[in-house]
Amino acid sequence: MLKFNTIRILFAAAFCIAMVVHFMDGPVHWWVWMMMLVCLTAILAWGATDISLSFFTPVLNKGVTRDKVVAISFDDGPAEAYTPEILDILQQHQVPAAFFCIGYRAAENPELLKRLHAEGHVIGNHSNSHHFWFDLFTPAKMLYDMRLADAAIENAIGLQPKLFRPPYGVTNPSLAKAIRQGGYTTVGWSIRSLDTVLKKEDELLRRVLYKVNPGDVFLFHDTCRITVQILPELIKTLRDKGFSIVRIDKMLNIPAYA
Repeated sequence: MLKFNTIRILFAAAFCIAMVVHFMDGPVHWWVWMMMLVCLTAILAWGATDISLSFFTPVLNKGVTRDKVVAISFDDGPAEAYTPEILDILQQHQVPAAFFCIGYRAAENPELLKRLHAEGHVIGNHSNSHHFWFDLFTPAKMLYDMRLADAAIENAIGLQPKLFRPPYGVTNPSLAKAIRQGGYTTVGWSIRSLDTVLKKEDELLRRVLYKVNPGDVFLFHDTCRITVQILPELIKTLRDKGFSIVRIDKMLNIPAYA
């Protein structure tokens, strides 16, 4: 699979070959250098924005299983507006989920975190700030931000999260270093709902239920009204299809807390 280190070696080799040709067999046309730069830039951008590639850092996007199990996860909370409603639905249907929480929101809503934990859901780190420019932070600044989220979560439930989901699903070498230094396990998804964009319930349900496979990880946001509206039908349909909904750490066989 496409990996950063492999691409780095390949392009370094191509550059060296081009340099040898340039000095020994005449100038290499400018467009060759330009094409190399464009291709490298495109591949790096693809690797940064497609979390399923595990391009810069290992990411668990899906469970390796033949059993008909799936996991549901929520990002960006906890939110006073919708998280309690989602918890009510999950409790009613006895469904465990994963909540990747933003640190400052966790600090503002410790009682919600306590309820999440008490009702059997797993809590992960989704950075403290979820800053628009998070991906341009230095590794040290990223790790500091992530540790702030750890502290907010630990203050509420007494446990330090080990699972981390990158803001916006974007990775790069700086974040890879911060993840290694922090000892986090990076968790992505295999089914992205786009619930922050889609406005019609039937459209959202069609998107996420189009092709569900064993081990899939659903990405939703507990900051969206539409997610609350479709959640009961999603649970019912998955069960009608023979799927069990399990906690993400159980399906991926990883520890949730440090």
